[in-house]
Amino acid sequence: MLRFPNSAAHPRLPRRTALQVGACGLLGLGMNHVAGLRALATETNGEVPRRHKSVIYIFLSGGLAQQDSFDPKPNAPDTIRGEFAPIATQTSGIQICEHLPKLAACSDKWAIVRSLTHPYNEHSIGHHVMLTGRTPTPVGFNASRPTANDSPSIASIVNGVAPPRNNLPPAAVLPEKLIHVTGRTIPGQFAGEMGESFDPWLIEASQYRDTNYTHGAFPEYGFQRQRGRTTPENYRYEAPRLELAQGVLRDQFEARRSLLTSIEAQRRSLDAGATMSDYDRHRQTAVSMLLEGRVHKALDVHAADDRLQDRYGRNSFGWSLLMARQLVEAGVSLVQVNLGNDESWDTHEAAFGVLRDFLLPPTDRAVSALIEDLSDRGLLDDVLIVMAGEFGRTPKVFTFPGAETKLPGRDHWGAVQTVFFAGGGVRGGTVVGESDAIGGYPKSDPQTPENMAATIYEALGLPRTLVWKDKLDRPHQVYHGDPIPGLS
Repeated sequence: MLRFPNSAAHPRLPRRTALQVGACGLLGLGMNHVAGLRALATETNGEVPRRHKSVIYIFLSGGLAQQDSFDPKPNAPDTIRGEFAPIATQTSGIQICEHLPKLAACSDKWAIVRSLTHPYNEHSIGHHVMLTGRTPTPVGFNASRPTANDSPSIASIVNGVAPPRNNLPPAAVLPEKLIHVTGRTIPGQFAGEMGESFDPWLIEASQYRDTNYTHGAFPEYGFQRQRGRTTPENYRYEAPRLELAQGVLRDQFEARRSLLTSIEAQRRSLDAGATMSDYDRHRQTAVSMLLEGRVHKALDVHAADDRLQDRYGRNSFGWSLLMARQLVEAGVSLVQVNLGNDESWDTHEAAFGVLRDFLLPPTDRAVSALIEDLSDRGLLDDVLIVMAGEFGRTPKVFTFPGAETKLPGRDHWGAVQTVFFAGGGVRGGTVVGESDAIGGYPKSDPQTPENMAATIYEALGLPRTLVWKDKLDRPHQVYHGDPIPGLS
């Protein structure tokens, strides 16, 4: 059974590598600048893939309404179909929401699955299911915080089993981790039972967070339900800087690194069989990343061509997807983009205005730009784009009891949602599955989060027999379902 090494499997380090990571303190590195980086010492038996495959997983926290996006129901009663009209796409027979015109124009490059289903209507377990690709509720699941019993996220599994490239970790998450409006961290984002050392690289690029419930792609689009402001004050979007510790110049850094040679001579007694668990695996990566221009370039979206930034949109949605493209091009295997502030898509009220004015336009612009940018660069076949939320929304438009004066919206609905796919060999202009007449349940070809996760793993070239091992050396399957048929 094929297995890539992880910490539980005790991969062996070359002596020079062990010495380098052990002596990294001499280099004056500030490890806070690279916290979360994972450089696995993975052997690939000398086999080098012809082309690197990557995935960009766009996660719409809060849950996108399928009827108001990619599965319109124009023949349903107005209490079901909502306020938006469908428009034709470039593909005959496929209609989507009128507020997604740029995506409609490139439908030959994407596919949709209109029948993904799971049994949960609550945010925390919904996030867990769709971020891990595992439907069962973990033992002792806590909706208020992540635990060590949680299933590992898809990003964490990739971080643990995929070989690193170009001194970059296999998986990254941006522009921020998912925090509920109450301030609690949502479970399902991390490595859970796999061990926190396999948490994905978190790139904190969104420099604004408020305890108030927020919608929008700041600063170009913005909406705050409680305050009513359109743009938060002092909003910035930037990647964290990777830099040498204060006072350590490049030539000094190189001089200090030369001391590693003598250190090696002084430590000849070091056991050649040292394991990864004996050393801080972040440090070897830090040495390379601080002097690697490719990494800085991938994280600097503001250095991109002005026309390209305009194409994506100069907002958190556009810059995040641009950074994701730059990262996969630099060698990251999977980039998860949390598109919008936490639960931005939780449109319980004033749903149609929020979607029309603040959420759908920047999404349409940024995702279509990502598809076209990858296509222009000859990378679209090598990068799979997946877009989903933790669930869909209720078929019926409603208002909260006691809040009848507020504009209506839709509630949580795990029974069915539409998942978007593009690139990575996906056959454009394809629809897999069908929901019923009101967009409430799968009518045909139901798919599960396990099928979606398997589609991601297959796109990355991970073998079906692959396992990861926990701290007790017990094997766990990576695949828990088959890839979604009909996409390619």
